[in-house]
Amino acid sequence: MLELKEKIVKYIEESPKGKRKFANIVDALNMHSDEERTELSNMIDDLEKDWIIMKGESGQYYTREQAGIVEGRISINKAGMGFVDMEDRDSIKIDAKNQNSALHGDIVLVKCHPWQTYGEVLKVVKRARNHIIGTYVQTKRGLRFVPDDEKLQDKAIRIVKSDTFVPIDGMKVVCDILAYGKTLSVQVAKEIGYKDDPGVDILSVLLEHDIHSEFPEEVTEQVKTIPQEVLEEEKIGRKDLTNVITVTIDGDSSKDFDDAVSVCRIDGGYNLKVSIADVSNYVTEGSPLDQEAFQRGCSTYVTDRVVPMLPHELSNGICSLNPHVVRLTLTCDMKVDFNGNIYDYTIYPSFIRSTERMTYNNVNRILDGDETLQQEYAHLGDLFFVLRDCADAIRKQRVHKGAIAFDSTESEIIVDKNGHPIDIRPRLRGHAEEMIEDCMIAANVCVANFMKWQEIPSVYRIHEEPQPKRIKEFVRISELMGHKLVLGKGDIHPNEIQKYLDSVSDTEEYPVLSMMLLRCMQKAKYENACVGHFGLAEEEYLHFTSPIRRYPDLIVHRMLRKYSFEGCLDLSERKQDEEKCAEYAEQSSVREKASTDAEYDCDDMKKAEYMLDHLGEKAEGIITGVQPYGFYVQLDNTVEGLVSVNYMHDDFYSYDQDRMQLIGNHSRRVYRVGMRVKVACLDANKNKGEIDFVIVGKSGKICKPTRGRKRSTTSRKRVFPRRDGRRSHGRKKR
Repeated sequence: MLELKEKIVKYIEESPKGKRKFANIVDALNMHSDEERTELSNMIDDLEKDWIIMKGESGQYYTREQAGIVEGRISINKAGMGFVDMEDRDSIKIDAKNQNSALHGDIVLVKCHPWQTYGEVLKVVKRARNHIIGTYVQTKRGLRFVPDDEKLQDKAIRIVKSDTFVPIDGMKVVCDILAYGKTLSVQVAKEIGYKDDPGVDILSVLLEHDIHSEFPEEVTEQVKTIPQEVLEEEKIGRKDLTNVITVTIDGDSSKDFDDAVSVCRIDGGYNLKVSIADVSNYVTEGSPLDQEAFQRGCSTYVTDRVVPMLPHELSNGICSLNPHVVRLTLTCDMKVDFNGNIYDYTIYPSFIRSTERMTYNNVNRILDGDETLQQEYAHLGDLFFVLRDCADAIRKQRVHKGAIAFDSTESEIIVDKNGHPIDIRPRLRGHAEEMIEDCMIAANVCVANFMKWQEIPSVYRIHEEPQPKRIKEFVRISELMGHKLVLGKGDIHPNEIQKYLDSVSDTEEYPVLSMMLLRCMQKAKYENACVGHFGLAEEEYLHFTSPIRRYPDLIVHRMLRKYSFEGCLDLSERKQDEEKCAEYAEQSSVREKASTDAEYDCDDMKKAEYMLDHLGEKAEGIITGVQPYGFYVQLDNTVEGLVSVNYMHDDFYSYDQDRMQLIGNHSRRVYRVGMRVKVACLDANKNKGEIDFVIVGKSGKICKPTRGRKRSTTSRKRVFPRRDGRRSHGRKKR
């Protein structure tokens, strides 16, 4: 059956137009009997149902490619416009009327020939969501269910009544989607709580992105069977590193420690050991724990909580490299010369006893000469100074190869016991944070190199070079700001990007230029093929160092165990694992995006909530983007808001698209990217995560909008989409 379908598709692919009718296929495949023709007809029907081929009006058959049909994930913005991103062409735009019941995040089939800009959804292949979150709101017509997702608020929704649920004004609920279409049919499945209850806001955002804190019963039952101490038989076949001085270095509030480091000087350089918790020893393939970890994909870090990939009994217990207790690990043992070159490495199963649980703050203070802390940790010798020298050499070598160092400042949001934000500030990174990042990247590169050349099935972390169109646009904007980015002919090289960043690092516009350039980069993702990492200038790269909080790392450990440590030689198993790794990579990329989106949404919501307490206050910021409807300003504390042209009543401002700036028609006053301006907070919307600023005049007077002036209804779309690099909590999302 499969062979016949492949023959049909191959014939249609290779035959000229006019020779693709049913009779042509009958002749080509020599299937003339009634029985054969019936079989052929059934196969063609199956292929049509799956949209692999389709029949035109003239009776001619076409493959997807011939018919201009592509598959992709649809994104729908707040204005209702859909976009399907393509690797080899510009994104396909899809008007609301042509979305055919597709919702944001769905995998869809779209008809759009290469020469067309707009397309039409033909079929939803896979639904991204089976539930929606919303709030019951009292209106003149009674209680109304309002979805939290703005993209669904204009959609017709039919609530299927339940005998056990009684709606209350302000109640937040989870609704299962029973039927899709022009009208969504939904039924209340769970009450979340009242919208103003502490923590309900964050919980709602997490559930909106299908991130659940509770674990299924079968997972909790499996966890009960896992010992919380390393058994003697589990040490067999592992290298004993318990007598080696080894430390974990993490944030002050961290509770799960999945990486530890040890280093000493040797002739010609350093011996650096990076030991990672062997989570694969406890999370076995196909077990309830494994299935749940696969569904989650990663841990999610939001403002006031962590939703872990694994239950706390593992993430904070037996899999965490807690101090002074034995833990199972996989170690990447590297020889590094004084120039930062890794000239030899081995990877082996091991067990360690972490000597100390260190924090970034304390290590930074030790490096800065804090004598009290140096004395407290004197039993560690000169470990941190040797580690600093080794890591600095590795970083220097990586930069020499062309790795890009973007300036992407994270936000640190401080909340009270009720989850209300009381302070927002940039998250500072010291030398210790950089040291650990350097060590982890080095280990990831070594393991990727090993997996690739041993042809072991794996999940790689890839980062492709930026699309020329995006870089060309950035070059234009940069020149308008007075900074020239010179690129060679042909492919873009990371060292060209880094040289440019170095050239503008001392300018006032550097933070904006770095942020804009980062947003021009393609998004890093997971693949089962090794195609390199542009941003790190590495030919081989993967994630090995965080198996407690990332599923791809767990898979890398599992494959190392199976094919390297245990020596599996079964070629059929290898092929099956390669196919599984493709599935693991796709799921991990999807869940990583959901996790990152939830983190962004929570940050935006809490920043808006914070600014509600600071209405009318003045502050300086830098313009990060300009649009026809206004410009975005980021304050020094990382809060970003919009100055709408509707609130700029001192003049009528026109948008200069070529220069991406707003110009006053009479005053000729200019607002452009990179300018510092003084603003005051006019308004904030916590539910939408939006903040409105107004310009403060030279006299210090706040330019408030005049009465009757309407707010812009234009979608507040950013100039550049957000890209990878945020919310790493001390570890860059490389």
